[in-house]
Amino acid sequence: MATLLQIHPENPQPRLITKAAEVLRDGGLIAYPTDSCYALGCALENKEGIERITRIRQLNSKHHFTLMCHDFAQLGQFVIVDNSDFRAIKSMTPGPYTFIMKATKEVPRRMMHPKKHSVGARIPQNTTALALVEAMGEPILSSTLLLPGDEDPLTEAEDVMDQIGHDVDVVIESGTPGVVPTSVIDFTGKYPEVARVGAGDVSRFLDE
Repeated sequence: MATLLQIHPENPQPRLITKAAEVLRDGGLIAYPTDSCYALGCALENKEGIERITRIRQLNSKHHFTLMCHDFAQLGQFVIVDNSDFRAIKSMTPGPYTFIMKATKEVPRRMMHPKKHSVGARIPQNTTALALVEAMGEPILSSTLLLPGDEDPLTEAEDVMDQIGHDVDVVIESGTPGVVPTSVIDFTGKYPEVARVGAGDVSRFLDE
């Protein structure tokens, strides 16, 4: 059964953040809150972690995994941000947005889209999630905790423990996360395209 870590949502205890980061580094899988519901997360090079996320969510090979980044500089190391898109993306971070972009060579091939070589990336507006990414020193490979057959992602630690407590190593309880998934903007084409309307305002892209 997963370990439940209760972390203060505004002032995360360094000891508990370090403990969660150590689980990730040791090959573990965690469920953690973000500004847009819970996410499943593992270390970038964790092949088994990707397989566990895929199994829990019953994902297909075309799923875009997301790099949960600490800041814009870190995001820029793992995805290619064109000059024409820079201002728009910078203005939406941190926030409830996921950007689909071409991946750099820093990204493990197994987490890229098989044909587009693209990946999702985002910077959350959640203190605990940001502290965890900072402690890792690299992005956390993540996927929204939306279970097969469910219309809405999980938002309560108790529900996460009940439903997938045997499938993950740590569940972090840290305040109330967002209840709506991120808005997803695809920047891999000639023009930005809204792939999912979620918590973030996407009107600027729909007007074009």
